Amino acid sequence: MIATSSQAAQAPRAMTVAVTVVLPFGIGYFLSYVFRAVNAMIAPNLVAEIGLGAAELGLLTAAYFIAFAAIQVPLGLALDRHGPRRVQAALLLAAALGAVLFAVGDSFAGLTAARALIGLGVAGSLMACFKANAVWWPRERLPLLNGVTTAFGGLGALSATIPVELLMPVLGWRGIFWALAALTVAASALIYFAVPERPDEGGRPRSSLRRQIAELGQVYGSALFWRLAPVAAVNTAAFMAYQTLWAAPWLRDVAGMDDAQVARGLFLFNCGFLAGVLLSGALADALQRVGIRPIWTVCVAIVLTLAVEVGFAAEAVAGAMPLCFAFGFFGSSVILIYAVHGQYFRLELAGRVSTAQNMVSFVVAFFGQWAIGEIVARWEPLGAGRFDPAGHQAGLLMVIAATVVSFLWLVWPRRTGSPARLPHGT
Repeated sequence: MIATSSQAAQAPRAMTVAVTVVLPFGIGYFLSYVFRAVNAMIAPNLVAEIGLGAAELGLLTAAYFIAFAAIQVPLGLALDRHGPRRVQAALLLAAALGAVLFAVGDSFAGLTAARALIGLGVAGSLMACFKANAVWWPRERLPLLNGVTTAFGGLGALSATIPVELLMPVLGWRGIFWALAALTVAASALIYFAVPERPDEGGRPRSSLRRQIAELGQVYGSALFWRLAPVAAVNTAAFMAYQTLWAAPWLRDVAGMDDAQVARGLFLFNCGFLAGVLLSGALADALQRVGIRPIWTVCVAIVLTLAVEVGFAAEAVAGAMPLCFAFGFFGSSVILIYAVHGQYFRLELAGRVSTAQNMVSFVVAFFGQWAIGEIVARWEPLGAGRFDPAGHQAGLLMVIAATVVSFLWLVWPRRTGSPARLPHGT
């Protein structure tokens, strides 16, 4: 049907929506990824200045993940009831407060609490983007818009590498967190004041809170959800554990790199991440047109990520830089699991399915990050903030074992058949 002139006049132009909706929410997600990944660069300073060991460093960094996970269920309900603008603007102020507390922290407990508050404050960043895209764009544009949105996170991860390394002599790690606090307040204000209210949102009937919670129970009670969720959670946890912390110590302790080389390695890791999130969705879409469903794209990406993890565990230091890029590229492809969930669950459950997967993934990320630190700490530190390569290898072997088990859980035949034959519309 051809739109009338009045409909055309009322419809927001794509460029206007991109500037006033996609960009502000994208900036919030950009900052969330800077917060997520920055500890990899400042870890030696925390070890030297605060006196942290490997186990404490892992737990401190992982506090972000457990706080992130804890808010996912109420976050999904809040986004549906109050809209992404109000929810994200308020949460970012909590993240800014956490950044201030981190900047002035002088103890393990204080820094851990601040890191948790940051995690809580940025917990809605990507889901708010996805919700805003769903509100403002036609459904057929969502794969493209969600891919563009996710790329903001890739840019944030890149900004937490070489740029942070260059700023460290000027600002120090505390100054960097003061700057992040100020930028986060600005992002909150931008989202609240620049993002318009969707004109037809106010007139839409809302489901009752009781019904929303009951529908969430359908998600957590679904056998299909629990077939997909573990492999996504384990691979997300492994990816984030190394992206946000453990890749940097591995490059220092196993590959023998200095700080500048470590920054380049992390930069390549996050270049791979950015390329992966941009290309994996396009590839999955193209393959689906010829009958290859996205679940199989996920499976291939997991196998290739596993091969990269084996390379790290085998201490293939000659290929350290390509391994970093490959880990970022293939490891990021697990984000396609959100599209897979979207194929299997009703549209009205999409937001709650995404936050449910987020909760499981970030709980596993918390324990995975912490567990790697505990394993590395079983070997005597080498001094100067360095850890024994044998500890790194043992941590990687644990990651590889968990990846294999979760992958077998996904592909093992059962009554619902192979992953490619899972039914739609649960």
